[in-house]
Amino acid sequence: MAEGASREAQLCSEQFGSGAARGCRAAADGSLQWEGFPDSVSPDYLPYQLWDSVQAFASSLSGSLATQAVLLGIGVGNAKASVSAATATWLVKDSTGMLGRIVFAWWKGSKLDCNAKQWRLFADILNDVAMFLEIMAPIYPICFTMTVCTSNLAKCIVSVAGGATRAALTMHQARRNNMADVSAKDSSQETLVNLAGLLVSLLMLPLVSGCPSFSLGCFFFLTALHIYANYRAVRALVMETLNEGRLRLVLKHFLQRGEVLDPTSANQMEPLWTGFWPSLSLSLGVPLHRLISSVFELQQLVEGHQEPYLLCWDQSRNRVQVVLSQMAGPETILRAATHGLVLGALQGDGPLPGELEELRNQVRAGPEKDSWVIVKEIHQVLDKLFPKFLKGLQDAGWQTEKHQLEVDEWRATWPLSPEKKVL
Repeated sequence: MAEGASREAQLCSEQFGSGAARGCRAAADGSLQWEGFPDSVSPDYLPYQLWDSVQAFASSLSGSLATQAVLLGIGVGNAKASVSAATATWLVKDSTGMLGRIVFAWWKGSKLDCNAKQWRLFADILNDVAMFLEIMAPIYPICFTMTVCTSNLAKCIVSVAGGATRAALTMHQARRNNMADVSAKDSSQETLVNLAGLLVSLLMLPLVSGCPSFSLGCFFFLTALHIYANYRAVRALVMETLNEGRLRLVLKHFLQRGEVLDPTSANQMEPLWTGFWPSLSLSLGVPLHRLISSVFELQQLVEGHQEPYLLCWDQSRNRVQVVLSQMAGPETILRAATHGLVLGALQGDGPLPGELEELRNQVRAGPEKDSWVIVKEIHQVLDKLFPKFLKGLQDAGWQTEKHQLEVDEWRATWPLSPEKKVL
């Protein structure tokens, strides 16, 4: 009887994505939840958003203290202050920030999504520095205009870096072709946190306005909380696409132990503070004319390259430059980057497979072989090694059909047997 009653109560069943099936009963409950959650977002969404909310709240309170200091320095509440002077200071401050925004977007725009976690952490630390300058600005009235201009310049850089990295993280977290939905909810969440910060600021500012030392102490506490929450939020992210830093870690582990790190382990090991200055300079998508000036150099560069890319290795500078063909897809770019990092490993320490260990000994013995000969022999090693590495990446859960490697837009074509002429 009980089983019959249960079957009558359950009218139907349904399932969303990979989630567990649930029954539709005659007396449905009235619970309300985000439709599709958690299957519609990445597994790291919830821990990241929790820490992101903490850092946004701390930043909102710090921003209130900084705004109060700027208004005090610009003359609010001072009967002797000039409206025209305050307006001029404000316009110069905004103009400086606008110019900084344009220059930074042109200079570093293409690099932001390649190292989204590092740039996001950098942006938040720079934002704290900008707010500290604003708080200190009224203490030195002679340098007030220069200080607030520098602060606004830093904030505009933060705006560019933060907006670009937020877009990259939203693309990572949206798993059901729902980037707009995730972005809208993230924006609403940030608005709610800022509203809470505004209400707390209304209570906090009257308490600290008469005591500069207490205000500065509150700022340092909130800044420490802001940086810590940002670090935890960034560490919670598990990116399944390979950038240069993650590829370097995974390849090093593969060469030393024959195993491919999974995304969770690699993301935990990824450097957040030193990722901007790698030991090996790897440039993908460089123009061909930068590497050659004669047909002989082109023939030398092409020899042994069966893949749709050409690689030039400068041992003295530890620099690898890669020319990409028009036919180079994500897998080719991944192999080219792997090729360059393997060359860098020859000048480093740590165990390597037998063939690579022999080449390392040849490199360390002296310039008996030209760089292009070593590059050609690495090609032959990669013909056997790279398919295993690529399959290991796919089995471990990495997305190899796309990547976050920094690649320039130059593409080239080259003949197998060029005629003798100066290019």
